Amino acid sequence: MNAMRIAHVRARRVYDSRGRPTVEAEVVLEGGGRGRAIAPAGASRGAREAIDLRDGGTAFGGLDVATALRNVRTTLAAAVTGRDAGDQAGVDALIVAADGTPNKARLGGNATVAVSLAVAAAAADGRGVPLWRHLAGDAPVSLPLPEVQIFGGGAHAGRRLDLQDLMVMPVGAHSFAEALAMVAEIYRAAGALMAERGALAGVADEGGWWPQFDSNEQALDTLVAAIERAGFAPGADAAISLDIAASELGRDGRYRLALDDREFDRDALAALWLRWLDRYPIASIEDPFGEDDADAWTAFARAAGHRVQIVGDDFLTTSAARVTAAAAAGTCNAVLVKPNQAGTVSEARAALEAGRAAGFGTIVSARSGETEDVSVAHLAVGWNAGQLKVGSFARGERMAKWNEVLRIEEALGGTARYAGASALHGRWGGR
Repeated sequence: MNAMRIAHVRARRVYDSRGRPTVEAEVVLEGGGRGRAIAPAGASRGAREAIDLRDGGTAFGGLDVATALRNVRTTLAAAVTGRDAGDQAGVDALIVAADGTPNKARLGGNATVAVSLAVAAAAADGRGVPLWRHLAGDAPVSLPLPEVQIFGGGAHAGRRLDLQDLMVMPVGAHSFAEALAMVAEIYRAAGALMAERGALAGVADEGGWWPQFDSNEQALDTLVAAIERAGFAPGADAAISLDIAASELGRDGRYRLALDDREFDRDALAALWLRWLDRYPIASIEDPFGEDDADAWTAFARAAGHRVQIVGDDFLTTSAARVTAAAAAGTCNAVLVKPNQAGTVSEARAALEAGRAAGFGTIVSARSGETEDVSVAHLAVGWNAGQLKVGSFARGERMAKWNEVLRIEEALGGTARYAGASALHGRWGGR
């Protein structure tokens, strides 16, 4: 018997935070180690990311995953059974070869990422160590700077707000526990401000307050006011992070902010972002232009200089090759790493390492459709990513991940190191 050899691969239909079916894979080793992982699902999706395979038809509104589950139980199980779970790269190479397409269109990225993550979890269990330590090996780790949604918008909130995420980053904190305590106060203060205005209408997909604003700038003003009401200094204690998700706002160099009833060409939109950088303590801006608008990215990066972290999500879709190309072209300076965008753990790690080699900020991220699975918390720590984005400070599927990092910090004890603002690219951080 080889204790680390994969003996069984199972699959089951479970449900995500939007009540939609998704894939859970379970891997059992000959030595008894086992691991489970659940594929998340995005609402705002890059055109080049791994395919989230759905069945169509009438069941679950066309969103069932019976085909993806069958692919786990047959093709993927056959590919990885008998293999050493400790060889993540080797197992993932077999998964990629079994699919045989550049975007996991045959077997489904939801099937491949669930199996890949479950293999990692089983290997950690087989070794008797937490997943983050298994991933890190002997390398040093740090607790990530959290990027936490306060107001949800875009595809996460019925497009009531054009900007997809208005977030805070507790740049003045000295530990992960202190960072979350700061966020808790800011989140509560934002809700109180909304209630006083009669604009409190529940929460969006990722747990941020549902947006009830007359303009996008009013949302930014309110976020600054919430930081101040919580007793913190905007910029010094807590900075703002924006996810524009601009691919959702237009194409071919034309963008529309519906809440402001304004249309922009790429130059006018860049000018707006630059004005916001002057007016608000914005430390990070994600997908400021469409994934098909590389010229706009390059021009904005030149104009913004070292002022802000410019994050590629839909633009890079967790691809090492695209990260390397972006670094050469100077289009952005940070990469968002979503394992299900790539389809396997090894491909996601390769994108992060390409970012690190380029001097980029690196951010491990969850998706809008999430579950109780806490894999991304372990990836962020084990890969020493420096930054973590999982949504807001509400809803169990979000809090499970924040709370898991708190437990990891406690387990590290006196050796715990908090990355904090030093993980940011730009004048706010250490890169």
